[in-house]
Amino acid sequence: MKEGKSNIKGLDENQVATQRVTFGSNALTSDYQSGIRQIIKEIVLEPMFLLLICTAVIYFILGEIHEGILMIVALFFVAGISLYQEQRSRNAVDSLKKLSSSKAKVLRSGKILEIYSDDLVVGDIIMAEDGNLVSADAEILEAHDFSVNESILTGESLPVFKSTTFEQNRIYKGTQVLSGTCTARVLAVGQHSEIGKIGALLDDIKVVRTPLQLQIRKFTTFMVVFGMLAFILVVVLTYLQTHQIAASLLKGMTLAMSVLPEEIPVAFSTFMALGAYHMFKKGVIAKNPYTVETLGASTVICADKTGTLTQNIMELVAVYDMDSNRLFDFTTQPFEYCKVFELAMWASEPDAIDKMEIQLHQVFGQVSTCDRRPTSSLVKEYPLGGSPPMMTHVFKHSDASYTIAVKGSVEGILKQSTLNTTEIELILKKVEQLAYRGFRVLGVGEVVFNGRGALPEEQSSFVYDFAGVVAFYDPPKENIQQTLEVFYKAGIDVKMITGDHAHTATSIAKMTGIHHAGSVMEGEEIMKTEMAKLQLDVKTINVFARMFPAAKLKIIEALKANGEVVAMTGDGVNDGPALKAAHIGIAMGLGGSEVAKSAAGLVLMDDNLLWMTDSIALGRRIYENLKKAIRYIISIHIPIILIVALPMFFYWSFTDIFTPVHVIFLELIMGPTCSVIYENEPGEKLSMLKAPRKLSENFFSFKELSLSILQGLAITAACLGLGYYLIQQGEEGSYIRTMVYTTLFLAMSF
Repeated sequence: MKEGKSNIKGLDENQVATQRVTFGSNALTSDYQSGIRQIIKEIVLEPMFLLLICTAVIYFILGEIHEGILMIVALFFVAGISLYQEQRSRNAVDSLKKLSSSKAKVLRSGKILEIYSDDLVVGDIIMAEDGNLVSADAEILEAHDFSVNESILTGESLPVFKSTTFEQNRIYKGTQVLSGTCTARVLAVGQHSEIGKIGALLDDIKVVRTPLQLQIRKFTTFMVVFGMLAFILVVVLTYLQTHQIAASLLKGMTLAMSVLPEEIPVAFSTFMALGAYHMFKKGVIAKNPYTVETLGASTVICADKTGTLTQNIMELVAVYDMDSNRLFDFTTQPFEYCKVFELAMWASEPDAIDKMEIQLHQVFGQVSTCDRRPTSSLVKEYPLGGSPPMMTHVFKHSDASYTIAVKGSVEGILKQSTLNTTEIELILKKVEQLAYRGFRVLGVGEVVFNGRGALPEEQSSFVYDFAGVVAFYDPPKENIQQTLEVFYKAGIDVKMITGDHAHTATSIAKMTGIHHAGSVMEGEEIMKTEMAKLQLDVKTINVFARMFPAAKLKIIEALKANGEVVAMTGDGVNDGPALKAAHIGIAMGLGGSEVAKSAAGLVLMDDNLLWMTDSIALGRRIYENLKKAIRYIISIHIPIILIVALPMFFYWSFTDIFTPVHVIFLELIMGPTCSVIYENEPGEKLSMLKAPRKLSENFFSFKELSLSILQGLAITAACLGLGYYLIQQGEEGSYIRTMVYTTLFLAMSF
């Protein structure tokens, strides 16, 4: 049906290695070394690290070599742990990024392989298709109905159609394939590509601070400032009493170290990283570990129908032939040939990748008694376009006859048909009957053409003879009802967003168990509705049909304006904007396009929405346990601060109950202990039966921390009460310190 490229074998392994050495990698950056330097820089500039250095220096100045060495050991211990944890976290993120990064189909040694796009080299033969990101700058060798979105380079979002002509035969790394397929030879990779030259780095993992991150950052910043003020105050007061600058600095360091909540950011990062790891084991890739925090707060899930709620298998189930007014119902009878069926096949891509088109080709091969596909050639193709969309193909057969076939939206083809009003009403009634059964319906038509005269530039110029419709059924996934019921019990609303006919959407919504599935809103209506009214509508309407990218995006924005925390699932190119706009974008790992996976924050590796229920439960458990860990840290920090400060301010006869060595030892125990123990705490039994928490909930409000404060004050009273009693009894300082330290350590353990 088309000229092949069988003479092209692609590069072999030796050529790939040579090309990689000569022209470099297809990765846009290589920041491993800079990453190590950045980690070391962050560690060295940490307040606790600087305090440890200053404290060690002061100990050596005072001649307390033993304590100075202990501080140096603690310094390297803290730095080593930080370096190890940071590098491990970054490696984990890099691994997750690799797993969720775009892939490319490449022809090497005569075999088609799927590899990571970073592994491409100059000279590789690549195949790009609808839904992909172009993996490298390349020259088109063969194209079919092929268009791309080059807005990342040009700023222009309109489709750009490509072909093998000199003016249109270049495609560029990072651009989005909107339709069709192409085969191309790689011309430039990595930093030598157009996107590499202008520095427009496509970074799938964007670190956006979540509300909890901001709260923790604000709290730790406040405590750092407070620690600096406390340090200055203690140094001044101690110096006025003793006139010993080194000893005064040492006491100031002790208080400053006790104030810094170093363990809170560490615990937070640890919980998020471990959460991402646990999600990965369940088949969910979190491209940003901090997505885990937002998961537990989700209030609405906007689910794409095809591939998310349904199996995305697209079975051919019916054909309606208008000429004979006959419905071929393949759910009750075997496949049978009819002209409508053949026209639908001719209107499909010769090398089909769409599931419906694959089904049409396969079934036609079973029922046809005269298969003209091997001896026919594609003369012209009109890509999927228009509103509603349709596509037209022109084929020339071996007997010099032509077939011009169209398929697509029934409404779109009817607008350009020769049918009268009565006939149109009949067709629409048949479409409704099929749609009510949950079938996806496509119109089919033809144009009689004898080869004389020129074909129009646009398919909108055709007048079609309407032939009939073909219907496909995409059954719901087996476990989808149980999955949605878990969401509802957890207080999470579910909304279906689909491009299908309203009746089809309603039928599938009822089958899958979506609540209040009777009310439907369509894309065109959404775009005409004022945002204020739409915000009210989205509260009660759960099914949205005939949707397109702009309408999906408007729904997401309306839900967010209502204060909802929105998770959006999708797999197609047209889901990209909505996936990006949602709080949590969820792409399908198996059937999803590279554009969808690039825009999303989560990727379901096996396309099973059931794992989202486990992930949300995990998100809630992590949040609850993180709250316990932070409460623990604060309840212990309070007595450490007060045990250091109060004896000094009340002029006790023995004020050096704790020194920097004791404080750093306590904190070295506290951080790992709370992270390990609390992270492994099981979730609350009724966690998934509660309404989602508010994303704006303040983690550090007095209401949240009141119990921790009371516990901290109680521990302080016990420790200082014991210390004061022992001072009054005339006990030695080392004995007093040991008893107070032991009491605090036991309190930490319980």
